[in-house]
Amino acid sequence: MAGTTSPRPEVASRVRRFSPAQRWVHRVTALLMGVCVATAACLYVPQLAELVGRRALVVTVHEWSGLLLLAPFLAGLASRAFRGDLRLLNRFGPHDRAWLRRGTARRQAGKFNAGQKLYAGWIAGAALVMLGTGLLMWFTDLAPLAWRTGSTFVHDWLALAVGVVIAGHVGMAWADPEARRGMRTGSVDPGWAEQKHSLWRR
Repeated sequence: MAGTTSPRPEVASRVRRFSPAQRWVHRVTALLMGVCVATAACLYVPQLAELVGRRALVVTVHEWSGLLLLAPFLAGLASRAFRGDLRLLNRFGPHDRAWLRRGTARRQAGKFNAGQKLYAGWIAGAALVMLGTGLLMWFTDLAPLAWRTGSTFVHDWLALAVGVVIAGHVGMAWADPEARRGMRTGSVDPGWAEQKHSLWRR
């Protein structure tokens, strides 16, 4: 009929993977985590510390970006889609154990594969430990010296581990353009969804 506009085939055929709320939680969390990692590097790598200078300002930015990491998560809880993804990430079924054992060509996964679930759980736990140890380092009257010394040791070495794990996460995402597109636009190609997440009930 004249005057009507049909949706573009490439848009109509795509599968919705993430809502706007889910994507914004991911973006803000990634931004804050990036600031944490960058400022930590400026504090602990002598060459960067000398280049950037203004150590007190860098410390302040590092502390507040770490505290604010909880904000996007808490805001995301208002979204039903976000809460649904949390439930999926928290469930580890037989297909997830099989995913870890099998070769790439034979792997089956739901909306999130076993690697993504392990990453999400690990980074969430690490962030909480980093927050707790960071608070003990920031507010020196909260605990005795021995606790603060232990907190500094855990905070520093866990920060290094977090940096390595995040680099791996970014590398995996960089190798999968359609996964990045799904996080950027909210939708993915049906063929990609069937190949990578065949057990996903869309």
